[in-house]
Amino acid sequence: MSEPQISKITLILHWLLAISVFYLFVSSWWMLALPLPSDQFTYRVIPFQLHKNMGMTLLFFIVVMLAIRIVDTHSQQRVDRSWSKKLADFDHLLLYFLVAASCLSGYLSSSYSGWETTLWWLVDLPAWTEENDDLNIVFSDIHSWSCWALLAVISLHITAAIYHAFNNDSLLRKMFRWQ
Repeated sequence: MSEPQISKITLILHWLLAISVFYLFVSSWWMLALPLPSDQFTYRVIPFQLHKNMGMTLLFFIVVMLAIRIVDTHSQQRVDRSWSKKLADFDHLLLYFLVAASCLSGYLSSSYSGWETTLWWLVDLPAWTEENDDLNIVFSDIHSWSCWALLAVISLHITAAIYHAFNNDSLLRKMFRWQ
């Protein structure tokens, strides 16, 4: 029995997610080095808004990817699964959870910081309350820790991909092929 192929939408979402997460990590380190907003330095708003837009869009991608994974799980017979396949499933679910936790906590931190979030400069997302420094700090800490945990799990994910490359199995060919 051959293994199922990876759908085009799953491949596209996977690589969009990978590129977006890479951008979010790089942009966060860069934008935190920018001077705080003032009358002379107003340009800091645009990188932060773009960062938040990407994060909220990723949250949508994660929901779609999780839905696809649930549908695929129910449509495939998964009997006698090896420990490596179970570990891969756990890795993906942990990645989804950490991306979602990072995105939601970043949004909530921003919401409680008093800074507005406008999704792609079109839709104002609700602020949950007035500015609240304590809740901003809590969600900022969750955002920071979930991002560091995400970076660790991504490192394991890349290590597994390298393992598959050296193992010369069909997984990497499937991840790079449009069928």
